[in-house]
Amino acid sequence: MFLTRLGYGIIYFLDLIYEILKATFDVAFNGIMRQNIGPVVVEIETVLERPVSQTILANSISLTPGTLSVDLDSENNIIKVAAISPRSKEDIIPFEPYIKKMLE
Repeated sequence: MFLTRLGYGIIYFLDLIYEILKATFDVAFNGIMRQNIGPVVVEIETVLERPVSQTILANSISLTPGTLSVDLDSENNIIKVAAISPRSKEDIIPFEPYIKKMLE
């Protein structure tokens, strides 16, 4: 059990680093070329139920360039995210399954 959670924690960390690097290049490219920039605020419903899991997800979103967690509603499992360009839920929170398997 512990080793499984540890494994998902390592996978989460590596995926977070990959997403940060990918978003850094995407934001830099779009900023230099001045295209695909249209700030939006979206409400994302998460499947995570524990407040600590939701907080880790919100912090991971804020660490990724081009996105910022604005509000976390733990009771309704909703995170408000400001993004520099319109994105799908899967693009904003690709590491949610790893957090779920790691902490819940």
